[in-house]
Amino acid sequence: MTGLHLVPEIWTAEVVYTGFGTPMLNGGLVVVGEHVAAIGGLEELRQAYPSANLVHKGKALTPPVVNAHTHLDLFKLSLYQGSYTGFIQHVIAGGAERGVEAAQAGLAELQALHTGALGDIVARDEVMDFLLEHSPLPGVLYREVLGSNPEKAQEIFGSVKSKFLTWKRREGQTKVGISPHTAHTVSAPLMKKLVEFGSLEGFPIQIHIAESPEETTYFRDNTGPLAEFMAPFNPAWKGLGISPVQYLSDLGLLGPNVTLIHGVQVDENDVQIMAQAGCKLVSCPRSNQGLGCGLFPWALYGKYSLEVALGTDSRGSSPDLDVKNEALLLWDTVDPRILVRAATRSGYRVLGLEGARITRGTPVSQVQSW
Repeated sequence: MTGLHLVPEIWTAEVVYTGFGTPMLNGGLVVVGEHVAAIGGLEELRQAYPSANLVHKGKALTPPVVNAHTHLDLFKLSLYQGSYTGFIQHVIAGGAERGVEAAQAGLAELQALHTGALGDIVARDEVMDFLLEHSPLPGVLYREVLGSNPEKAQEIFGSVKSKFLTWKRREGQTKVGISPHTAHTVSAPLMKKLVEFGSLEGFPIQIHIAESPEETTYFRDNTGPLAEFMAPFNPAWKGLGISPVQYLSDLGLLGPNVTLIHGVQVDENDVQIMAQAGCKLVSCPRSNQGLGCGLFPWALYGKYSLEVALGTDSRGSSPDLDVKNEALLLWDTVDPRILVRAATRSGYRVLGLEGARITRGTPVSQVQSW
Protein backbone atom coordinates (compact mmCIF):
# COMPACT_ATOMS: atom_id res chain seq x y z
CA MET A 1 0.00 0.00 0.00
CA THR A 2 1.47 3.34 -1.04
CA GLY A 3 1.39 6.05 1.63
CA LEU A 4 0.34 9.60 0.84
CA HIS A 5 3.39 11.83 0.42
CA LEU A 6 2.63 15.20 2.04
CA VAL A 7 5.04 18.04 1.29
CA PRO A 8 4.83 21.02 3.66
CA GLU A 9 4.35 24.51 2.28
CA ILE A 10 4.70 27.81 4.07
CA TRP A 11 1.89 30.19 3.15
CA THR A 12 2.56 33.87 3.75
CA ALA A 13 0.96 37.25 2.97
CA GLU A 14 1.42 40.90 3.83
CA VAL A 15 -0.70 40.26 6.93
CA VAL A 16 -1.27 36.87 8.53
CA TYR A 17 -3.94 36.72 11.23
CA THR A 18 -5.13 33.72 13.19
CA GLY A 19 -8.15 35.45 14.72
CA PHE A 20 -6.58 36.26 18.08
CA GLY A 21 -3.52 38.11 19.27
CA THR A 22 -1.92 40.67 16.97
CA PRO A 23 -1.99 40.29 13.19
CA MET A 24 1.49 39.46 11.89
CA LEU A 25 3.31 41.47 9.23
CA ASN A 26 5.97 38.79 8.77
CA GLY A 27 4.03 35.68 9.56
CA GLY A 28 3.12 32.41 7.95
CA LEU A 29 1.17 29.18 8.10
CA VAL A 30 2.71 25.78 7.51
CA VAL A 31 0.28 23.77 5.41
CA VAL A 32 0.57 20.01 5.06
CA GLY A 33 -2.01 18.39 2.83
CA GLU A 34 -5.36 19.96 3.64
CA HIS A 35 -4.59 21.24 7.13
CA VAL A 36 -2.57 23.88 8.96
CA ALA A 37 0.37 22.28 10.75
CA ALA A 38 2.04 25.29 12.35
CA ILE A 39 1.73 29.05 12.75
CA GLY A 40 4.33 31.66 13.53
CA GLY A 41 6.85 34.22 12.38
CA LEU A 42 8.06 33.68 8.84
CA GLU A 43 11.76 33.30 9.66
CA GLU A 44 10.99 30.94 12.53
CA LEU A 45 8.91 28.73 10.24
CA ARG A 46 11.53 28.73 7.48
CA GLN A 47 14.12 27.51 9.96
CA ALA A 48 11.81 24.81 11.28
CA TYR A 49 10.77 23.69 7.77
CA PRO A 50 13.85 24.39 5.60
CA SER A 51 12.62 22.26 2.68
CA ALA A 52 9.12 23.76 2.54
CA ASN A 53 8.15 25.81 -0.48
CA LEU A 54 7.28 29.43 0.27
CA VAL A 55 3.90 30.36 -1.24
CA HIS A 56 2.87 34.02 -1.34
CA LYS A 57 -0.89 34.38 -0.95
CA GLY A 58 -1.38 38.10 -1.51
CA LYS A 59 -2.54 40.73 0.94
CA ALA A 60 -3.82 38.65 3.84
CA LEU A 61 -4.44 35.18 5.24
CA THR A 62 -7.29 35.12 7.77
CA PRO A 63 -10.20 33.15 9.19
CA PRO A 64 -13.54 33.72 7.39
CA VAL A 65 -14.42 37.42 7.23
CA VAL A 66 -17.60 38.97 8.63
CA ASN A 67 -19.98 41.36 6.89
CA ALA A 68 -21.28 43.11 9.99
CA HIS A 69 -23.66 45.45 8.20
CA THR A 70 -25.60 44.97 5.01
CA HIS A 71 -29.11 45.26 3.60
CA LEU A 72 -29.69 42.04 1.68
CA ASP A 73 -33.16 43.01 0.51
CA LEU A 74 -31.67 45.95 -1.41
CA PHE A 75 -29.67 43.52 -3.56
CA LYS A 76 -31.56 44.43 -6.75
CA LEU A 77 -31.18 48.16 -6.27
CA SER A 78 -28.95 49.78 -8.89
CA LEU A 79 -25.66 51.22 -7.66
CA TYR A 80 -26.03 54.87 -6.69
CA GLN A 81 -23.19 57.37 -6.43
CA GLY A 82 -24.10 60.85 -5.27
CA SER A 83 -25.39 62.67 -2.21
CA TYR A 84 -26.61 61.03 0.97
CA THR A 85 -30.08 62.57 0.64
CA GLY A 86 -30.18 61.51 -3.00
CA PHE A 87 -29.43 57.97 -1.92
CA ILE A 88 -32.37 57.96 0.50
CA GLN A 89 -34.61 59.00 -2.37
CA HIS A 90 -33.04 56.28 -4.54
CA VAL A 91 -33.88 53.63 -1.92
CA ILE A 92 -37.47 54.85 -1.61
CA ALA A 93 -37.90 54.81 -5.38
CA GLY A 94 -36.60 51.24 -5.53
CA GLY A 95 -39.00 49.92 -2.92
CA ALA A 96 -40.72 47.57 -5.35
CA GLU A 97 -37.43 45.69 -5.83
CA ARG A 98 -37.17 44.79 -2.14
CA GLY A 99 -38.29 41.48 -0.71
CA VAL A 100 -37.45 37.81 -0.26
CA GLU A 101 -36.13 37.27 -3.77
CA ALA A 102 -33.62 40.10 -3.39
CA ALA A 103 -32.56 38.91 0.07
CA GLN A 104 -32.12 35.38 -1.26
CA ALA A 105 -29.80 36.67 -4.01
CA GLY A 106 -27.80 38.67 -1.48
CA LEU A 107 -27.48 35.66 0.80
CA ALA A 108 -26.26 33.58 -2.15
CA GLU A 109 -23.52 36.16 -2.83
CA LEU A 110 -22.38 36.07 0.80
CA GLN A 111 -22.21 32.28 0.65
CA ALA A 112 -20.26 32.35 -2.62
CA LEU A 113 -17.78 34.70 -0.93
CA HIS A 114 -17.44 32.23 2.00
CA THR A 115 -18.50 34.92 4.46
CA GLY A 116 -18.24 33.71 8.04
CA ALA A 117 -21.15 35.67 9.56
CA LEU A 118 -23.51 38.53 8.77
CA GLY A 119 -25.31 41.45 10.33
CA ASP A 120 -28.31 42.27 8.16
CA ILE A 121 -30.84 45.08 8.34
CA VAL A 122 -34.25 43.60 7.52
CA ALA A 123 -36.97 45.94 6.28
CA ARG A 124 -39.88 43.50 5.84
CA ASP A 125 -41.44 40.78 7.95
CA GLU A 126 -41.42 38.19 5.16
CA VAL A 127 -37.67 38.70 4.73
CA MET A 128 -37.11 38.16 8.45
CA ASP A 129 -39.16 34.96 8.29
CA PHE A 130 -37.17 33.75 5.29
CA LEU A 131 -33.73 34.48 6.74
CA LEU A 132 -34.56 33.00 10.15
CA GLU A 133 -35.61 29.82 8.41
CA HIS A 134 -33.03 29.56 5.64
CA SER A 135 -29.84 31.48 6.42
CA PRO A 136 -26.92 29.06 6.84
CA LEU A 137 -24.77 31.86 8.23
CA PRO A 138 -24.59 32.81 11.90
CA GLY A 139 -25.18 36.42 12.74
CA VAL A 140 -27.85 38.93 13.67
CA LEU A 141 -30.94 39.98 11.71
CA TYR A 142 -31.85 43.52 12.80
CA ARG A 143 -35.48 44.34 11.99
CA GLU A 144 -35.62 47.96 10.88
CA VAL A 145 -38.17 50.30 12.44
CA LEU A 146 -38.98 53.82 11.21
CA GLY A 147 -41.34 56.54 12.39
CA SER A 148 -40.41 60.22 12.72
CA ASN A 149 -43.78 61.40 14.08
CA PRO A 150 -43.54 61.35 17.90
CA GLU A 151 -47.34 61.17 18.22
CA LYS A 152 -47.30 57.73 16.57
CA ALA A 153 -44.50 56.27 18.71
CA GLN A 154 -46.71 54.09 20.90
CA GLU A 155 -48.74 52.87 17.94
CA ILE A 156 -45.63 51.83 15.98
CA PHE A 157 -43.98 50.24 19.00
CA GLY A 158 -47.14 48.31 19.81
CA SER A 159 -47.28 46.97 16.26
CA VAL A 160 -43.75 45.51 16.37
CA LYS A 161 -43.26 44.44 19.98
CA SER A 162 -45.03 41.08 19.75
CA LYS A 163 -43.35 40.32 16.42
CA PHE A 164 -39.91 40.70 17.97
CA LEU A 165 -40.78 38.36 20.82
CA THR A 166 -42.18 35.78 18.36
CA TRP A 167 -39.07 35.96 16.17
CA LYS A 168 -36.83 35.61 19.21
CA ARG A 169 -38.42 32.26 20.03
CA ARG A 170 -37.39 31.05 16.56
CA GLU A 171 -33.72 31.97 16.91
CA GLY A 172 -31.06 29.43 16.07
CA GLN A 173 -27.51 30.27 15.08
CA THR A 174 -28.96 33.45 13.57
CA LYS A 175 -30.21 35.88 16.22
CA VAL A 176 -32.77 38.68 16.08
CA GLY A 177 -31.92 42.33 16.70
CA ILE A 178 -33.59 45.73 16.45
CA SER A 179 -32.59 48.58 14.17
CA PRO A 180 -34.20 51.93 14.97
CA HIS A 181 -33.16 53.18 11.53
CA THR A 182 -31.46 56.45 12.42
CA ALA A 183 -31.91 59.43 14.70
CA HIS A 184 -33.66 61.56 12.09
CA THR A 185 -36.13 58.90 10.90
CA VAL A 186 -37.14 57.61 14.34
CA SER A 187 -38.69 60.01 16.84
CA ALA A 188 -37.18 60.33 20.29
CA PRO A 189 -40.11 58.58 22.04
CA LEU A 190 -40.03 55.66 19.60
CA MET A 191 -36.24 55.42 19.76
CA LYS A 192 -36.40 55.24 23.55
CA LYS A 193 -39.09 52.58 23.53
CA LEU A 194 -37.17 50.39 21.05
CA VAL A 195 -33.77 50.66 22.72
CA GLU A 196 -35.14 50.15 26.23
CA PHE A 197 -37.20 47.16 25.05
CA GLY A 198 -34.10 45.75 23.35
CA SER A 199 -32.05 46.11 26.54
CA LEU A 200 -34.76 44.52 28.67
CA GLU A 201 -35.37 41.55 26.35
CA GLY A 202 -31.79 40.96 25.18
CA PHE A 203 -32.02 42.21 21.60
CA PRO A 204 -28.84 43.69 20.12
CA ILE A 205 -29.29 47.11 18.51
CA GLN A 206 -27.88 48.68 15.34
CA ILE A 207 -28.44 52.39 14.60
CA HIS A 208 -27.20 54.33 11.56
CA ILE A 209 -25.65 57.53 12.89
CA ALA A 210 -23.29 60.39 11.97
CA GLU A 211 -23.09 59.14 8.39
CA SER A 212 -22.94 62.37 6.40
CA PRO A 213 -22.40 66.13 6.69
CA GLU A 214 -26.05 66.56 5.69
CA GLU A 215 -27.11 64.73 8.85
CA THR A 216 -24.88 66.96 10.97
CA THR A 217 -26.36 70.22 9.66
CA TYR A 218 -29.88 68.82 10.05
CA PHE A 219 -29.26 68.17 13.75
CA ARG A 220 -27.35 71.36 14.44
CA ASP A 221 -29.49 73.99 12.74
CA ASN A 222 -32.03 72.26 10.46
CA THR A 223 -30.37 73.37 7.22
CA GLY A 224 -29.19 71.57 4.11
CA PRO A 225 -30.63 68.97 1.72
CA LEU A 226 -31.64 66.51 4.44
CA ALA A 227 -33.57 69.21 6.30
CA GLU A 228 -35.48 69.98 3.09
CA PHE A 229 -36.23 66.31 2.53
CA MET A 230 -37.34 65.66 6.13
CA ALA A 231 -39.56 68.75 6.49
CA PRO A 232 -42.80 67.02 5.35
CA PHE A 233 -42.17 64.08 7.70
CA ASN A 234 -41.20 66.07 10.80
CA PRO A 235 -42.37 69.69 10.35
CA ALA A 236 -41.89 70.54 14.02
CA TRP A 237 -38.13 69.86 13.90
CA LYS A 238 -36.06 72.98 14.62
CA GLY A 239 -32.52 71.65 15.01
CA LEU A 240 -30.90 71.12 18.38
CA GLY A 241 -27.44 72.64 18.10
CA ILE A 242 -25.79 69.30 18.90
CA SER A 243 -24.37 66.32 17.04
CA PRO A 244 -26.43 63.18 16.32
CA VAL A 245 -24.23 61.18 18.72
CA GLN A 246 -24.75 63.74 21.49
CA TYR A 247 -28.49 63.56 20.79
CA LEU A 248 -28.59 59.79 21.36
CA SER A 249 -26.45 60.17 24.46
CA ASP A 250 -28.71 62.87 25.90
CA LEU A 251 -31.64 60.48 25.43
CA GLY A 252 -29.73 57.89 27.50
CA LEU A 253 -29.75 55.34 24.69
CA LEU A 254 -26.10 54.43 24.20
CA GLY A 255 -24.70 51.29 25.81
CA PRO A 256 -22.83 48.02 25.24
CA ASN A 257 -25.77 46.44 23.40
CA VAL A 258 -25.79 49.27 20.83
CA THR A 259 -23.74 49.14 17.64
CA LEU A 260 -23.49 52.39 15.71
CA ILE A 261 -23.20 52.21 11.93
CA HIS A 262 -21.00 54.59 9.91
CA GLY A 263 -19.85 57.12 12.56
CA VAL A 264 -18.00 59.17 9.97
CA GLN A 265 -19.01 62.71 10.93
CA VAL A 266 -17.82 62.75 14.54
CA ASP A 267 -15.50 64.80 16.69
CA GLU A 268 -13.46 63.76 19.70
CA ASN A 269 -16.31 64.46 22.11
CA ASP A 270 -18.57 62.12 20.14
CA VAL A 271 -15.99 59.35 20.21
CA GLN A 272 -15.44 59.82 23.93
CA ILE A 273 -19.20 59.50 24.45
CA MET A 274 -19.26 56.23 22.48
CA ALA A 275 -16.27 54.85 24.34
CA GLN A 276 -17.68 55.69 27.77
CA ALA A 277 -20.99 54.07 26.83
CA GLY A 278 -19.28 50.89 25.57
CA CYS A 279 -20.73 51.15 22.06
CA LYS A 280 -19.33 49.26 19.09
CA LEU A 281 -18.97 50.53 15.53
CA VAL A 282 -19.31 49.26 11.97
CA SER A 283 -17.63 51.18 9.16
CA CYS A 284 -18.70 50.90 5.49
CA PRO A 285 -15.85 52.63 3.59
CA ARG A 286 -17.00 52.16 -0.01
CA SER A 287 -20.54 53.30 0.71
CA ASN A 288 -19.23 56.35 2.55
CA GLN A 289 -16.93 57.16 -0.35
CA GLY A 290 -19.67 56.80 -2.96
CA LEU A 291 -22.13 58.99 -1.03
CA GLY A 292 -19.61 61.73 -0.24
CA CYS A 293 -19.84 61.12 3.50
CA GLY A 294 -16.19 61.76 4.32
CA LEU A 295 -13.41 59.66 5.80
CA PHE A 296 -13.92 57.42 8.81
CA PRO A 297 -11.49 58.63 11.55
CA TRP A 298 -9.69 55.36 12.26
CA ALA A 299 -6.96 56.98 14.37
CA LEU A 300 -9.48 58.76 16.60
CA TYR A 301 -11.44 55.57 17.25
CA GLY A 302 -8.19 53.74 17.90
CA LYS A 303 -7.16 56.35 20.44
CA TYR A 304 -10.20 55.42 22.54
CA SER A 305 -9.98 51.67 21.80
CA LEU A 306 -13.44 51.29 20.27
CA GLU A 307 -14.27 47.99 18.60
CA VAL A 308 -14.72 48.66 14.88
CA ALA A 309 -15.96 46.06 12.39
CA LEU A 310 -16.54 46.32 8.65
CA GLY A 311 -19.67 46.09 6.53
CA THR A 312 -20.58 46.68 2.92
CA ASP A 313 -23.92 48.42 3.42
CA SER A 314 -26.25 47.58 0.52
CA ARG A 315 -25.70 46.82 -3.15
CA GLY A 316 -27.35 50.21 -3.68
CA SER A 317 -24.23 51.99 -2.42
CA SER A 318 -21.51 49.33 -2.85
CA PRO A 319 -20.65 47.27 -5.95
CA ASP A 320 -20.61 43.94 -4.08
CA LEU A 321 -20.99 42.36 -0.64
CA ASP A 322 -17.31 41.43 -0.24
CA VAL A 323 -16.01 42.88 3.04
CA LYS A 324 -12.45 42.18 1.95
CA ASN A 325 -12.86 44.91 -0.65
CA GLU A 326 -13.77 47.38 2.11
CA ALA A 327 -10.41 46.72 3.75
CA LEU A 328 -8.49 46.71 0.47
CA LEU A 329 -9.83 50.17 -0.38
CA LEU A 330 -7.97 51.53 2.65
CA TRP A 331 -4.98 49.19 2.56
CA ASP A 332 -2.41 51.89 1.79
CA THR A 333 -3.81 54.57 4.10
CA VAL A 334 -4.75 52.66 7.28
CA ASP A 335 -2.56 50.12 9.10
CA PRO A 336 -3.58 46.88 7.35
CA ARG A 337 -3.39 44.97 10.63
CA ILE A 338 -6.24 47.16 11.95
CA LEU A 339 -8.27 46.49 8.81
CA VAL A 340 -7.72 42.73 8.93
CA ARG A 341 -8.79 42.60 12.56
CA ALA A 342 -11.86 44.73 11.77
CA ALA A 343 -12.90 42.33 9.00
CA THR A 344 -12.54 39.26 11.21
CA ARG A 345 -12.35 39.23 14.99
CA SER A 346 -14.09 42.59 15.48
CA GLY A 347 -16.92 41.49 13.19
CA TYR A 348 -17.59 38.42 15.30
CA ARG A 349 -17.37 40.44 18.52
CA VAL A 350 -19.71 43.18 17.28
CA LEU A 351 -22.31 40.51 16.44
CA GLY A 352 -21.84 38.74 19.77
CA LEU A 353 -20.44 35.57 18.17
CA GLU A 354 -17.55 33.32 19.02
CA GLY A 355 -14.70 34.28 16.72
CA ALA A 356 -13.33 31.99 14.03
CA ARG A 357 -9.66 31.11 14.51
CA ILE A 358 -6.83 29.43 12.67
CA THR A 359 -5.01 26.89 14.83
CA ARG A 360 -2.96 23.77 14.28
CA GLY A 361 -5.29 21.33 12.53
CA THR A 362 -7.57 23.95 10.94
CA PRO A 363 -8.67 22.81 7.45
CA VAL A 364 -7.22 25.04 4.74
CA SER A 365 -10.77 25.47 3.47
CA GLN A 366 -11.27 27.72 6.52
CA VAL A 367 -8.30 29.92 5.64
CA GLN A 368 -9.16 32.87 3.44
CA SER A 369 -6.64 34.37 1.05
CA TRP A 370 -7.21 37.97 0.05
